[in-house]
Amino acid sequence: MHTAFLLGTGVFWTVAYVLLIRTGLRERTFGMPVVAFATNISWEFMFAFVRPPSGVMHVVNIVWFCFDLAIGYTVVRHGRAEFPYLPSPLYLPALAALLVLAYPGMDFASEQFDEGGGAITAFGSNLAMSAMFLAMLARRRGTRGQSTGIALTKLLGTACASLAMLTDPGSAPRHDTALMHYLYAGCLLLDLAYLAALRTVRRAAVRT
Repeated sequence: MHTAFLLGTGVFWTVAYVLLIRTGLRERTFGMPVVAFATNISWEFMFAFVRPPSGVMHVVNIVWFCFDLAIGYTVVRHGRAEFPYLPSPLYLPALAALLVLAYPGMDFASEQFDEGGGAITAFGSNLAMSAMFLAMLARRRGTRGQSTGIALTKLLGTACASLAMLTDPGSAPRHDTALMHYLYAGCLLLDLAYLAALRTVRRAAVRT
């Protein structure tokens, strides 16, 4: 079952990335919240090139990093319009500063809490990302750049990742803790809330 959950994680999250890129290009916006993008690409750069895992996950992390570069293009190309209160010349410097801050923060958290591993930072940033998707839906007051497919594949991919950790016979003791179980449950609950909220907003838009 562990291998099946790992496969599910790779498939569902890959589909989520493709949908994020396609929706962002089609609707001329970005689909992943900017702070979530910064932490996500930092994590994937770290575990694709700096501290890569062994086996197939190394390849998966490289592929996901490449997808993140495409998402980054939508953030750079169309992001200014999502921050009308920010002077246009400041947008790219602010984005660059965010990326510069995100990587060492992810690195320090990985070293301090996970002995250089990626599990705690992955699920911690995923929990924050799930909350940021809800916040983005509320701020945009609509589903621009978002879709049910993105919400569903993110939910399923993260759920499979949680189950893969829970069924891994070689999992480190530090990954079988109350904190990790909290992160698994928190991601699931927020992803379910986002999916439900997104569908509610879509139905309301159709009725008006």
